[in-house]
Amino acid sequence: MRLPITPSEIAPRLATGAFILNSGLGKRGADEGTAAGLHGFAAGTYPFLGKVPPKTFAKALSTSEIVIGAALLTPFVPAAVAGAALTGLSAGLLGLYLRTPGMTKPGKSVAPTQEGLTIAKDVWMLGIGVGLITQGLSGRDAQITIGGSTPREAKAKARKKAARKAAKNARKAHKARENVAA
Repeated sequence: MRLPITPSEIAPRLATGAFILNSGLGKRGADEGTAAGLHGFAAGTYPFLGKVPPKTFAKALSTSEIVIGAALLTPFVPAAVAGAALTGLSAGLLGLYLRTPGMTKPGKSVAPTQEGLTIAKDVWMLGIGVGLITQGLSGRDAQITIGGSTPREAKAKARKKAARKAAKNARKAHKARENVAA
């Protein structure tokens, strides 16, 4: 059975998946103060979130992070799907970073301040997400397999098997003609 993951995807998926899953599990069951803080930070950047109750927002954020982290850690989830989920999450987090005053250095800089360092790391997650999408959408033969071979090896094996079967059938037909002629 062939998995939709290549060896080069394993490390980025493990690192980001474990990080995001841990973050989501840490927010699960957030108390009122934590939920209000998360909600206030997000609603300041994305005003439409102001209509969502803080506890509901915290629960939705936690669930989203758990699902995305699990998708990244599950090798059966195609790279493009896991990458799209990671890209969406990290793009939203980078929006918080870029739009929240005090997160970037003064002027037109995107360089983080000390306060912005905790969120600036999301640029790496965005890069990993885009990389997974790109890798998932590109044609690739070097995929991990379980109890099998790569698609290229499988095609070559099938061609050899078909050639052996054709040769065997030809020998049988030749032998049958000899028996009829005798």
